[in-house]
Amino acid sequence: MDNALDVVDLRKEYSGFTLDNLTFSLPAGHIMGFVGQNGAGKTTTLRLILNMARRDGGSVRVLGMDGLAEERRFKQDIAVVFDEIPFVDAWSVREVEAALRPFYDRWSTETFAGYTKEFGLPPDKKVKDLSRGMKLKLMLAAALSHEAKLLILDEPTSGLDPVARDEMLGTLHRSASSGCSVLFSTHITSDLDKIADDVTLIDKGRLVYTGTKAGLIEGFRGLNGAGGATPNLDEILVAVSKGVAFHA
Repeated sequence: MDNALDVVDLRKEYSGFTLDNLTFSLPAGHIMGFVGQNGAGKTTTLRLILNMARRDGGSVRVLGMDGLAEERRFKQDIAVVFDEIPFVDAWSVREVEAALRPFYDRWSTETFAGYTKEFGLPPDKKVKDLSRGMKLKLMLAAALSHEAKLLILDEPTSGLDPVARDEMLGTLHRSASSGCSVLFSTHITSDLDKIADDVTLIDKGRLVYTGTKAGLIEGFRGLNGAGGATPNLDEILVAVSKGVAFHA
């Protein structure tokens, strides 16, 4: 399997917005930053990949499996962390694990316990009493406790303080190092600088760039005749999103 994810001509039409034949691939074992302004279509794309919305066109393959015909199979092998916390407020950390365990064939209580200890999540602590950062860590602990081969995250570091953000990025990097592929949407360009191998940039529902982070930077430098210093990634993404085009 060369790619963990293949999205081909993905299309979704809403009133006033169209995700327009989006195509990109995530190489196995890579970390891809999925970038775009608010309203660009990032969350819509993730929902279509996960069949949480009905696509109007295109195809998706996840870990080599058809995104529609083999949905039940591929969802055993992926993990998802969204911006919204899905757990019941009254549950304890221990009860979160008990609720999730039956859904996954390869769930590991030991792995979950290891992550919650690493993240400082007491087993009896209630979800409602956790800070936003701790809730995100709880979701990540759950996501990493059933041998997922693909991790999909929607703005996972938004609202976190710098220390918590670095901790989460470090966990994602370790996961990729052990063979897990990662797709994460973000508007925080420093996250991409730190851990992304690849970047897919969309604007107003259309693909602007997809490829390696190094290719994006080199293409921008070549177009602009940059000399010594490499521009900051945020400057590149802003320029590209405003219509600068190039071939990396």
